[in-house]
Amino acid sequence: MPWLQRLAYLPALVALATVALKALAWRITGSVGFLSDALESLVNVVSGLITLTFFSWAARPPDEEHAYGHTKAEYFASALVGGLILVAAVGIGTAAVPRFFAPQPMLQIDLGLGLVGAATLLNAGAGIVLIQVGRRAHAIALEAEGQHLLTDVWTSLAVLVGVGAAAWLGWLWLDPVVALGVAAHIAWVGARLIYRSANGLLDAALPPEKLNAVRRVLDGYAQQGISYHALRTRQAARRCFISVHVLVPGHWSVREGHALLERIEADLRAAVPNATVFTHLEPLDEACAWEDQGLDRTSANKATR
Repeated sequence: MPWLQRLAYLPALVALATVALKALAWRITGSVGFLSDALESLVNVVSGLITLTFFSWAARPPDEEHAYGHTKAEYFASALVGGLILVAAVGIGTAAVPRFFAPQPMLQIDLGLGLVGAATLLNAGAGIVLIQVGRRAHAIALEAEGQHLLTDVWTSLAVLVGVGAAAWLGWLWLDPVVALGVAAHIAWVGARLIYRSANGLLDAALPPEKLNAVRRVLDGYAQQGISYHALRTRQAARRCFISVHVLVPGHWSVREGHALLERIEADLRAAVPNATVFTHLEPLDEACAWEDQGLDRTSANKATR
């Protein structure tokens, strides 16, 4: 998907622009809040480069050493981005605490707020686009990067409120309080991304809506006198894998059984986009056909076969 690969450049470009705007705001005003916001955006630049690298890797076609493709590389990118979000949360907290004890005067605050506001709008637009496209294309790395950009939006909004109130109302304590609250929020986002990435690397089953679609297809055939078992599914970023044993009357010919499996596989691929389907044909009237439903066959089942 070349257009998805091109879209992976967007986070890095947006992050570079926002870092420049926020760094300029910090230099003009001397605000520690703006400095912490600029440092958080710098993490976006690094994570954008990570996403671009891993997304290009994930888009490679299957080869002899990776017959199931490279899509799981996206989970590594998502986990690294989640880790960087956690680092940003710690950085914000570290910058916010000293403000309680050593508040500093700020200069040209209106110009600084305008620069950070422009950077916030830029991040928000790019983040929403990446999340929507990532979810539609099942590209978790793009979705993760969009979430990361939106965490920068929340950080910037909190800094805008805190720095603005501190400058205009003299509430110097508000800036660090808001910053710590945002740090806690983005830490939660980063932890969730790491959890989702780990879950994907552990071959988690398809989400309920997709699994229900698979069962609807198979149950439709079951009403025609066909049975099935040993249904297993897993999600690998935007690629889905489905395997199932289909049981048919023992008197069927190979041709009949093969034709049925072709129809089932086509219906499953239609119900679950980007699915690779594996089917195994067995006779309904053979006892041993019902003894292989587990992931690993027992010694007794092997002997029976």
